[in-house]
Amino acid sequence: MKGNFPIQQWNGVPTPFYFYDTDLLKRTLQAVKEETERYGFTQHYAIKANANPRLLSLIASYGFGADCVSGGEVQAALDAGFPADKIVFAGVGKADWEINLALQAGIFCFNVESLAELHVINELAALQNKKACVEFRVNPNVDAHTHAKITTGLSENKFGINLSQIESVLQVAQTLTNIKVIGLHFHIGSQITDMSAFKDLCIKANELQDRLQQKGYTFDNINFGGGLGIDYHHPNHICIPDFAGYFAVFNQLAERRANQAIHFELGRAIVGQCGSLISRVLYVKEGEVKKFAILDAGFTELIRPAMYDAYHRAENLSSELPEQTYDVVGPICESSDVFGKDVALNEVRRGDFIAFRSAGAYGEVMSSTYNLRKLPTAYFSEDF
Repeated sequence: MKGNFPIQQWNGVPTPFYFYDTDLLKRTLQAVKEETERYGFTQHYAIKANANPRLLSLIASYGFGADCVSGGEVQAALDAGFPADKIVFAGVGKADWEINLALQAGIFCFNVESLAELHVINELAALQNKKACVEFRVNPNVDAHTHAKITTGLSENKFGINLSQIESVLQVAQTLTNIKVIGLHFHIGSQITDMSAFKDLCIKANELQDRLQQKGYTFDNINFGGGLGIDYHHPNHICIPDFAGYFAVFNQLAERRANQAIHFELGRAIVGQCGSLISRVLYVKEGEVKKFAILDAGFTELIRPAMYDAYHRAENLSSELPEQTYDVVGPICESSDVFGKDVALNEVRRGDFIAFRSAGAYGEVMSSTYNLRKLPTAYFSEDF
């Protein structure tokens, strides 16, 4: 089964481009909204997954907050209509200008990842005569059982404050006059499909809160980050992730203190399935042992296969001929510019439209101008 695409209206539209199914995005947003409201949870959309302005405005209209990892993302969130008091600013390396921008905007909080960062935020807040609200990102040493390059919650990763260090950091925070500690933050990785990883996170968070409470520390907010994966193999049949199961884990296992707010920062799970990269076939090359479908899209438009060995379902939207096997490659002068090897596609001919599905997250937002290529244009289902 292939997705529904208006290819008859695409003749003359330059490729490659991104195509977003905004109806699917709306249904996904509604599913998230219903599940978070069921438990009184707060959702901040992780802008790094996709920062397309039209998508951001749509997501903001559902009342969500924003999770940002740069000053540029903070500004994009504000421009898209996310309220400043629903913006959280994470990231292991915040520059002074980024911190100042967030302070001036009056964001909800900074997710602080080191003692060194805490001191800088305190100094910059003092210069603005403000008190910065912070949550400490704790590295819980939980294995997310995902790709090594998108695991963030192990002690060896650069992110967060290790469990053994959090008490000493809290002690320092109490001495800083321009810092207000409002919570703890966790994030163990991305594209997690094994719910046991989230169960382990809840257990670690409960144990930490118990230990810190004995020392006199209580927190108004606990942020469990995001990380819920999507089904890259079956985008047509499983187009909305298991939000019910995901949030139920935290409702059942996270020991919520009185009047404590629980926050999440889903990104990929919200936008991943609504986007596809659309390319056209330039050539079909017959090699000695391989047949190559050479496309006008490359890793400049979708870098995940080259960077993470990631799979994206490829569909020949123009053909109903019997399937043949191809190595699907792009035009970039790098051997890693390969979307997939031994891919079964309906027989490919020059000019056919090829769709790479589940590309709404970490697709357009990670595109580049390497080889002096143009950045891809984005189109939306309501445009056709």
